[in-house]
Amino acid sequence: MQWYLKVLKNYVGFQGRASRQEYWMFVLVNVIISIVLSIIDTMADLSSVLTGIYSLLILLPSLAVGVRRLHDTGRSGWWLLISLIPLIGSIILIVFACQDSQEGDNQYGPNPKRSVSY
Repeated sequence: MQWYLKVLKNYVGFQGRASRQEYWMFVLVNVIISIVLSIIDTMADLSSVLTGIYSLLILLPSLAVGVRRLHDTGRSGWWLLISLIPLIGSIILIVFACQDSQEGDNQYGPNPKRSVSY
């Protein structure tokens, strides 16, 4: 849950880098919350009102962490636009998000693996 909150605190921070763990933990919590809200919508016959509101609230943090994840692999945040290509674009982004961090510092900042504190 700490990774999810970390992303929300930096909700419009498009600079810097996001580790794989930060990105995928955010995605995991986001999916779980979406499923729970969808179930509540269905049970209360709300026609996806809660999931729609949640999607709008989480839009900017999702874009920001996606851009930071791309930065961590050494790519520009503009690569997110490839998701506009049906199916192929999403597959390419998933592959990029699964790749390891670029070693050392890159043009987007220091490697987030070195700055992780537990």
